[in-house]
Amino acid sequence: MKEYKMDTVRRSTLSQQVLEQIVQLLMSGQLNPGDKLPAEMNLMEQFDVSRPVLREALSSLETLEIITRRPRGGTFVNDKVGSNPFKVMLALSINNVPAIIEARMALELGLVTIAAEKISDAELEKIKETIVSIQENAHSDYGRLDKEFHRLIAQSANNPVVEGMIDSLLITHEKTDSLITYREPDITIEHHLAIYEALKSRDPFESFKQMYTHLSYVRKKILADYKEKQ
Repeated sequence: MKEYKMDTVRRSTLSQQVLEQIVQLLMSGQLNPGDKLPAEMNLMEQFDVSRPVLREALSSLETLEIITRRPRGGTFVNDKVGSNPFKVMLALSINNVPAIIEARMALELGLVTIAAEKISDAELEKIKETIVSIQENAHSDYGRLDKEFHRLIAQSANNPVVEGMIDSLLITHEKTDSLITYREPDITIEHHLAIYEALKSRDPFESFKQMYTHLSYVRKKILADYKEKQ
C-alpha cells in the first residue's frame, strides 16, 4: 500500500480537513489526475478519522468533480482536475459560505453582462420558459428550475475561455441553494423577470443591476440564517 506524507487530522472540522489534505496531495504532486485512491480503511488509518468523516470528505470532493467513485471499482482522481484550478479553490473554501456567495456573485455578474451583448432569441425563449415553469411550480421545490435559469444565462455568454467557469458557478449555486431554508416564489419570479427583460433589451448595465439586486437579496437571506447558526 502506498503511504502518503500527511498530517494527522485532529481538529473539529474533520471532513473539511480531510478534503484539504487530499487537495494538498494533488498540489504537491503526491496524487495525480487518474490516480486511484487507497481503500477506505487505509485512508481512515492514514488520516486517523472515522468512516463517516472520510465519506463526507469524499462526497464533497465528488460534488466538486475532483474525484469519481466507481461502484466496486474504487475512487479515482479525475483526469481533468488539473485543468480547472478554480474547482480546487472551491474545494478548499466550500464551507466558507460568505466567500462562496461572493464567488458566485463575481462569476454571474460578469457573465450576465457578456450574455446581454450576445444572447440569441432562442436562448431568451429558454430562459423565459424556466420562469413560466417556476410560476407553475411555485409551491414546490423549484431549485432545479432556478439553477437552469442561471445556467442558461451563463451559457449564453458563449465564450469558450469562460465555459469552464460555468461548472464552478453551478457548484456554488448548489451550495448556496442547499442553504436556503424557505422559498419565496413571488420574489424569485419578480427578480428573474427583471433580469430576463434586461437581457431581452440587450442592456448589459441593466442586466448587471438586476442580477446584482437578485444575488444581493439571496446573499442577505442566506447569511442571516448562516450567522444565526454560528
